[in-house]
Amino acid sequence: MILDRFRLDGKVALVTGGTRGIGLAIAKALGEAGATIVISGRNASPQAAEQLTAAGITHHFVAADLRTLEGADEMVAETLSKEGRLDILVNNAGVAIHGDSGEFSDEIWREIMSVNVDAVFRGCRAALAPMRRQGGGTILNIGSMSGIVSNIPQNQVAYNSSKAAVHMMTKSLASEVAAENIRVNAIAPGYIETDLSRGGIENPDWFPIWQRMTPMGRVGQPEEVASAALFLCSQASSYVTGEVLVIDGGYTTR
Repeated sequence: MILDRFRLDGKVALVTGGTRGIGLAIAKALGEAGATIVISGRNASPQAAEQLTAAGITHHFVAADLRTLEGADEMVAETLSKEGRLDILVNNAGVAIHGDSGEFSDEIWREIMSVNVDAVFRGCRAALAPMRRQGGGTILNIGSMSGIVSNIPQNQVAYNSSKAAVHMMTKSLASEVAAENIRVNAIAPGYIETDLSRGGIENPDWFPIWQRMTPMGRVGQPEEVASAALFLCSQASSYVTGEVLVIDGGYTTR
């Protein structure tokens, strides 16, 4: 049965930034497909735990500050201590800060790069050892359409640059580890209705432009990203690696 290829029974999936928004939606989708879920974040979320429990999903929370040099290693180590293996890593944690480039401080630049680029690399690096021991695994990085186009009207050169780096990191790592049965892909969401984008959606100057430039004329929902994540994390995509799947309502077609 083709639908069996979407099943993740017996797999352990670690989702960073998994307590809300896209991360939580992905965690739920992978859990509904049978995976044991480990969500990480700086702080636990009772609401996220309640949602996963209500859906009958086996899950754990691992506290992690991915801005630190040790954060990713500690997160993976704790996952292994709890579950004994790591089959799927979803690097979803990220930050978005806008601002005029001429006034952008080094501190803000480093904050964005630390979470959006450095932590993604460290997460990938930490996951390689257990995946190699197991004979394979899957990594999914969350990029952005902002790594492909300079979307307007907000100024966000640092964010755009960080997501472009995630896309190239994905392709390069995929090429490096493909022969070891480790697949690495990315998703590039457009405007998705989450806490991260709510300020822009509620901005009367920004949102009409976002909506006009999106052919489908609306923002996406986290579940629409999660469906694609399930495909890329399952054997349904067993011959797919090094790809960046854009989910943007057609924004990048214009």
